[in-house]
Amino acid sequence: MRFPEHFLWGGAVAANQCEGAWASDGKGISVPDVLTSGSHSVPRRIEPGMNPEYTYPSHEAIDFYHHYEEDIALFAEMGFQVFRLSINWTRIFPTGEEQEPNEKGLEFYDKVFNCCKNHGIEPLVTISHYELPFALVEKYNGWTDRRLIDLFMRYCQAIFERFKNQVTYWLTFNEINAGTLYTGTMSTTNNFKGFHGSLKDLKDNPGERYQALHHQFIASARAVKYVHEHYPQFKMGCMIGFLGYYPYTCNPDDVLATLKQKQMVDWFCSDVQVRGYYPGYSKRYFKENGISIRMEPGDEKELTEGTVDFYTFSYYMTFCLSTDPKVEQTTGNLLGGAKNPYLKVSDWGWQIDPKGLRWCLNEIYDRYQIPIMIVENGLGAYDVKSKDGKIHDDYRINYMRQHIEQMGEAITDGVDLIGYTPWGCIDLVSLSTGEMAKRYGMIYVNKFDDGTGDFSREKKDSFYWYQKVIASNGEDLA
Repeated sequence: MRFPEHFLWGGAVAANQCEGAWASDGKGISVPDVLTSGSHSVPRRIEPGMNPEYTYPSHEAIDFYHHYEEDIALFAEMGFQVFRLSINWTRIFPTGEEQEPNEKGLEFYDKVFNCCKNHGIEPLVTISHYELPFALVEKYNGWTDRRLIDLFMRYCQAIFERFKNQVTYWLTFNEINAGTLYTGTMSTTNNFKGFHGSLKDLKDNPGERYQALHHQFIASARAVKYVHEHYPQFKMGCMIGFLGYYPYTCNPDDVLATLKQKQMVDWFCSDVQVRGYYPGYSKRYFKENGISIRMEPGDEKELTEGTVDFYTFSYYMTFCLSTDPKVEQTTGNLLGGAKNPYLKVSDWGWQIDPKGLRWCLNEIYDRYQIPIMIVENGLGAYDVKSKDGKIHDDYRINYMRQHIEQMGEAITDGVDLIGYTPWGCIDLVSLSTGEMAKRYGMIYVNKFDDGTGDFSREKKDSFYWYQKVIASNGEDLA
């Protein structure tokens, strides 16, 4: 089991889950800024009025905005060669409709990227990571309105030109396939104009959602084509939240149901972004579900001309799919499914399936034959300090060790895997629950759900373990 000589080891965060400073230096309000905190049992709420009865975790997060130098130095100490982060659209265009970018926002990312470069770390930048300006929800109902494509391109052109000498690797939309799920209404397609209240009461409109997704496809393709024409040194990737479904039984009904689910959830978006066209199975799905996609002349040509250079994905778990309604169900990242009796679960009930990662990597590479990066993978857990004041997170080390072993197996299988950036390399706010208690990081942040904490950073046992893994290029996993 050998990793390639220039394999990229690192970690991943998102602006809205780590930066804080939500209204500093001209930043506008993004969708996460109107989301309240929640828990495993209490859904988050959309509360645009900044109601003092609620806590808005993105407003402070872990204050990366003021701690980035310390954090990047810690990443460098771990040995990072790549750091995946996002640019918060509202730091650059506060409402999304300004004619000129906010210079203070550009200056912040200048400093972050220069800090990365000074430490020998390559930035991997997500352009849109669930951070749409909230003003575009209120005015246009999010991505359902085609005018967002031009606004996105204005944003892209501003950051491409500003950071052309600092950033090489770009991802257009984070987990774009969330738009195929009802949960995507809040996170990615943002078609909830006028709504406020519990996310469990948010109404789903599949027709709007898929139309919004089409506009994101065009925006992504247009950005990729623009880069290929103006910045040939850039590499442009897609980013998929890969769920990975197994048939619960060998009943042909389970097998066919699993095929259909995988097609629309795991493959549809990347088929469009990598291959450049809507696959046949999606057309049948739209017809059977009464969904009609409005395309303009030239859309199909744009999709063909704007295919990505590499494929990235998040991997946390797998599910089973059963046509038997009595089979026990479980929840997880983006969606749920039938519980797999062969797998253990995390503190939040997410199934842990390292071998499933090898299977997914082979499936992806067999389909597309382009370079692959795993840009999210990790274990959300309760971290408790021991009597010695340290965090001995063997459970996280075991999780990562088992997944890295399967990455090595996939490389031996012939998969062109070029990088690994585990999620939440430093503790941050959970997307699904808005909690700090659900910790992923190898660096502990003293910030808590009740608002207390001094934001100080501490190294967990996993910090030193991952440092050793990187130094050995994945050979020393003990």
